[in-house]
Amino acid sequence: MIRAVHGDENKLGFARYTLTRTEDGHVWGVCALAEGLFGESQRGTYELFGWVPEESGVPAWVDSRVWLVPDDEALDAWLLEDAESSGQVPGTESLLLTGLDDYEGPPEGHRGRVRLHDGHRWLGSCREFARILSPEQLQPSLVLRGLAQSDQLRVALMKGTRRALDLEEAALEIRDSQGDLLTDRLLWATVSDWRPSSRGAGLIDLELDGGRFTPVPEYARPIWERWLAGPPDAVNAWAGLDTRRRGAWHDLVRERACSRSHHDRPAGHAYELDGQHITDEPALYLALGEAVNGPGGYFGGCLAALDDCLRGTFGYTAPATLLWRDAAVAREHLSQTLTPQGQPYDLFTAVLEALAEGGMDVTLA
Repeated sequence: MIRAVHGDENKLGFARYTLTRTEDGHVWGVCALAEGLFGESQRGTYELFGWVPEESGVPAWVDSRVWLVPDDEALDAWLLEDAESSGQVPGTESLLLTGLDDYEGPPEGHRGRVRLHDGHRWLGSCREFARILSPEQLQPSLVLRGLAQSDQLRVALMKGTRRALDLEEAALEIRDSQGDLLTDRLLWATVSDWRPSSRGAGLIDLELDGGRFTPVPEYARPIWERWLAGPPDAVNAWAGLDTRRRGAWHDLVRERACSRSHHDRPAGHAYELDGQHITDEPALYLALGEAVNGPGGYFGGCLAALDDCLRGTFGYTAPATLLWRDAAVAREHLSQTLTPQGQPYDLFTAVLEALAEGGMDVTLA
């Protein structure tokens, strides 16, 4: 139970954040402000020995997604997000590369040759690589300011023991200014400090261990601020973003869609897709989602997810028609792509085939 808070409602503000125990849905508390939600995650640094570029010079990799593909076909490729090359190590043939490892990271103990690509072109290869261990970055705390706490949380804070202050796995539910659930962030909620809040009588500022929480990347902050104000009311609001920020926009589109129910249109509906901005994969699925479900709409983020959406419950019922305007843009940018393992494939054609198999008759214009 969260007790009523005395004082001016405007001083409390809109309860945008809800800290919920994932095990049973118990609400630990609600508040209007969360500090430390945005930040930088720990980056990995690699030294690529015997670097041989595919083209002369050091490629510009700032903000790129780079796959590292071992020669051993039994091993999966792994991904570096926001990869950046700082150039060759002076006096050596080694190249330094930093980025955010995917959840699996490199194969344990691998020391063989690795080739690198960015999803469209091969960048080069090295005979061996090593991950440089860097000092752990101290993550700032996540502070929930002006938290109206539940009775259970109040009891835990009064006990103050390590066991009582370990709230275990929790979800920080985040709502937009209309009160609709936008997304949530999972964390292991360990209380490191708390104090009375200046935001209202009976409220506290609750500090959670930052090492148990993965912050939202700083580059995504403007996208989040846009969505926190409410969903877009026009298509292509994402068009001016670069690829990684389009990806961040699509992440929110997908996460918001997972928390909402969809009303499937009857069979025979005619859809229209604005293809003038489809210059990368995130744009493809953003435009397709808006064609089917309107501004901010979701309709897949990869071929497997697209197939799921075509089976129903995401605003679509087969058969239907789709008029794809400016299809030449997507054909130009997505016909020559690489899988994570570096195999060439035609994403544009693959999407057309998936739509056809799902009962959508596509006309290219």
